[in-house]
Amino acid sequence: MIQSVLPPPPAPPPSGPPPASGPLVPAALPLLTTALPALPGLRPARPQLWLVATDAHRETVGRYASLLLDGTELTRAGEFRRPGDRATYLCAHAGLRRLLGAHLGIAPRAVSVARAPCPCCGEPHGRPVLPDGRLHFSLSHCEGLSLIALASTPVGVDIERVPAPHTVTEAGEVLHPAEAAELAALAPARRPAAFARVWTRKEAYLKGLGIGLGADPSADYVGAGPLPAAPAGWLLADVLVPDGHHAAVALRL
Repeated sequence: MIQSVLPPPPAPPPSGPPPASGPLVPAALPLLTTALPALPGLRPARPQLWLVATDAHRETVGRYASLLLDGTELTRAGEFRRPGDRATYLCAHAGLRRLLGAHLGIAPRAVSVARAPCPCCGEPHGRPVLPDGRLHFSLSHCEGLSLIALASTPVGVDIERVPAPHTVTEAGEVLHPAEAAELAALAPARRPAAFARVWTRKEAYLKGLGIGLGADPSADYVGAGPLPAAPAGWLLADVLVPDGHHAAVALRL
């Protein structure tokens, strides 16, 4: 059988917290017209997760975007051709700035974001960071939904729509051989959701590392099954999001 010639998945790390037994549940970000609740302090191995529904925030964020976002973000938003993509970008970045500002005790627009050095080449295009490094964050969005993570250590999140079946067939080569075998063992109707599951885990981990898709996504095994396989030194968990989507978070321990 094909599985017999594939490399086995890596063993789980010998120490650290056990893998999550189920998906983590994000909090819904309150509207701009509602004050944010008192945010708890960040704790090790405990990411804070927030879900932003574009339709709920579109009107107020569109009205006050210039008071929340910096010039670079406003320019980037204007480059989106589709109104839905533009609205999702605005809502995602406004939500991130509100949360960062609340944790830092400053106005959202006053939050200064830089880029960490790339782990591969050292150039300043790694993951986004705050200047003092005392708070880590990650942001991901697809049309209609955004996911934000805050943590005390490097963190990555990803949210994706479940892809069409032909996309799964075309993208199989970017998976670890063991993950590809796990997908191939499923009934065709179940493969798109499983692919979204493994892909969000993989991209969340690579974003947490700060290299994104600049690395070979097939090199690391994160699993396509019900529970993720966390790389050594990391917490990896699925995140509960609306039907038709999958999401994951990766947190350095």
